[in-house]
Amino acid sequence: MNRIKISLPTSFSFSTLMQVRITDLNYGAHVGNDAVLSILHEARAQFLASRGCSEIDVCGIGLIMADVAIEYKKELKYPDSLIISVQAQDFDKMGFDLFYCIERIDGDEKKIAVKAKTGMILFDYSLGKKGEMNDNIIKKLTE
Repeated sequence: MNRIKISLPTSFSFSTLMQVRITDLNYGAHVGNDAVLSILHEARAQFLASRGCSEIDVCGIGLIMADVAIEYKKELKYPDSLIISVQAQDFDKMGFDLFYCIERIDGDEKKIAVKAKTGMILFDYSLGKKGEMNDNIIKKLTE
């Protein structure tokens, strides 16, 4: 079976702290797949806000998630403390990739629990169509 392998960037420009909530757990008593997507969504929103943007306004245009890849490395349980790092890269004419590294804090150590990537497409919600990349967006997301 071929497995998804995500190569993370060598550095991240944004990190945030989160804690696993009891509502993130599934019947296996660990964080469920749906909750991982929610954690990524929250990290993405915080990353964008740190740059004065939101998912509906990045330099005047919105974003829509085109795809997602998640590579699970370690189990997450309640009430684990997490560091989620985010980096934008691989810009092309209509979008870019966001890379995520979710690390579980174990005492003085951090252990990678999840690697993820979302493909983000620029989207003009008022016109209902894809947008185009420009230098202002790249600068804003990589500052």
